[in-house]
Amino acid sequence: MCGIIGILGNHEVAPLLVESLKRLEYRGYDSAGIATVNSGRLDRRRAVGKLANLSDLLVHEPLPGKAGIGHTRWATHGAANEGNAHPHRSGPVAVVHNGIIENYRDLRAELAAAGLHPETETDTETVALLARLYMDSGMSAREAAAATLSRLTGAFALLFLFDGEPDLLIAARKGSPLAIGHGSGEMFVGSDAIALAPFTDAITYLDEGDHAFVSRAGAEIFDAQGRRANREMQRIDLGQTRVEKAGYKHFMAKEIAEQPAVLGDALAHYLQGGKLNLPEGLDFSGTERLTLVACGTAYYACSVAKYWFEALAGLACEIDVASEFRYREPPLPKGGMALFVSQSGETADTLAALRYCKAQEQRIVAVVNVASSSIAREADLALPIMAGIEVGVASTKAFTCQLAVLAVLALKAGVDRGRIAPEALAGHIAALKSLPGLMNQALALSSEIAGLAERIAEAQDVLFLGRGPMYPLALEGALKLKEISYIHAEGYASGELKHGPIALVDRLVPVVVMAPHDRLFDKTVSNMQEVMARHGQVLLVSDAAGLQAASAGVWASLKLPQVAEPFAPILYAIPAQLLAYHTAIAKGTDVDQPRNLAKSVTVE
Repeated sequence: MCGIIGILGNHEVAPLLVESLKRLEYRGYDSAGIATVNSGRLDRRRAVGKLANLSDLLVHEPLPGKAGIGHTRWATHGAANEGNAHPHRSGPVAVVHNGIIENYRDLRAELAAAGLHPETETDTETVALLARLYMDSGMSAREAAAATLSRLTGAFALLFLFDGEPDLLIAARKGSPLAIGHGSGEMFVGSDAIALAPFTDAITYLDEGDHAFVSRAGAEIFDAQGRRANREMQRIDLGQTRVEKAGYKHFMAKEIAEQPAVLGDALAHYLQGGKLNLPEGLDFSGTERLTLVACGTAYYACSVAKYWFEALAGLACEIDVASEFRYREPPLPKGGMALFVSQSGETADTLAALRYCKAQEQRIVAVVNVASSSIAREADLALPIMAGIEVGVASTKAFTCQLAVLAVLALKAGVDRGRIAPEALAGHIAALKSLPGLMNQALALSSEIAGLAERIAEAQDVLFLGRGPMYPLALEGALKLKEISYIHAEGYASGELKHGPIALVDRLVPVVVMAPHDRLFDKTVSNMQEVMARHGQVLLVSDAAGLQAASAGVWASLKLPQVAEPFAPILYAIPAQLLAYHTAIAKGTDVDQPRNLAKSVTVE
């Protein structure tokens, strides 16, 4: 969440800052602002809402300068208004910040005693006030920033800009990512390599606890102990940072449509020559329990994978949402394995849980979409899902690619533990490889689903039901609908219906039943009949055999191609995504940037 950009350039930076912030819109924000140093003078402009509002402001109130910082804010402390928008300034210091300063109240009290009082509700302003206090005492900009950083508790990415310092940016990273971009006589800092892509392909990622003094001549980086540090400069593939809609109305529509291709890429990478292609040293044979940790959609991917690991490999799994995991201080088996799934690889709760497991001497495996992310770098083994950049806040192609990689891992566990014979493995591999083609058939239902979505859009509540690995898919379908249409939706295990949720069912409540014709189909249909007996409006999503057996009396149905039983959730994700997308279109909501949400959640 939030986006940071800093530029020490050879040209006017205001338009460059705004353009870079546009590339970070997918992270989620509710206000934006920039600050520059021009002829030694620090100034700023801020606006509430979309970046277009900031651009309009800059037309009427230009902000010259060749050094500057910018920020898109997702409100945490204080409402989304101009006063709380970044950059925050106190005297000669301007600051942009991702994260949370946990001890800001204590610092405020100290600052008040020194005669410095905040003008906003934010924790970030405290950073600027503290740096100003140190500069008022005679410290240089570098000394004041270092002294300020030593006083902060919490998670943050910070970028400082100073009055009278047109060739200095100070960057710091603790728990929230920052990258430095190297140019020819120019330097850049960003919270995401995507923001830096128009300027350079040479990137240095700051490690945890690092701070850097950046000038046009380069960057001096210091570690958490204050020692000079050498961080590797990497070349990034600029093609992988291209953010375009490619003719689609929304990024989400584009990313839904890309799933057959990106899933095919992931499967081609991990399934080669009829065999599993995974790094040497990944061995589940001695693993007695697998710990799976994630947040949001990635958590539901892990929930599906739990069924796979237990059914295909006989491997007991414990799964938890990352924000709860470490706080219950779970005991972990010595030499155990912990699996972390994150689209961005920067999810704060997941990263904190990873470090907890590392301290418990667990072997850490990460499934991520960004190979250079913090989670990937701190894991013992990182497996890319190869989905490409996902801009839409509601995850689609990352979810199905996560499932594909987790399915391959479950097969590897089954082979290692002697539960999957060569013949069975060949069948599973063939089933996975058939999925991109089946997905194309599912995508052809888009127009039909758009018609159904007109009815769903009128509802105030929607239920999703599923059994077995389709239960987590029901949870994911409900989450998608909530995220982008703002309709209250809940996912339930079908067998739990009569234990409470059935009280919600009436003729105004659509109930989406995800039910491939598998060994649990008849039980799911029994629960569906209970809904219909209470006038619930059932949308049955099944295959030809399922619809022939049970579609009588339903409000509507969707026919998917037959799919191998274990991997049905990967295919059935498509109609769940399309239903959410078309419902949001029918309601006129912001599909790619839904209210209150952020793509990359880098605070707890």
